[in-house]
Amino acid sequence: MATLQEMADQLADDVLAAEAELGDDRFYEKVAKVLMAASPTFQEAYMTAVRVRLAERRGREFLEKALAAKRGEIEEAPEAPVDFGGMGH
Repeated sequence: MATLQEMADQLADDVLAAEAELGDDRFYEKVAKVLMAASPTFQEAYMTAVRVRLAERRGREFLEKALAAKRGEIEEAPEAPVDFGGMGH
């Protein structure tokens, strides 16, 4: 059987991939509520997997915009958010 983290990772991938088709960019939160009722341990592993993937998306988008600005493909380079002193993971 797959480990808890592997299962949570796969579910996070599947849920985030399904959001566009469902038209609900917060569907992952609904799944988290279902999981909380069944297994708080699994729910936390799942939410960690979701948060990491969403953070990676934001970081990748920032990188792509910065490169596009450098290459002259867009006019304005993105600005990094203000550092709130360790907020987040």
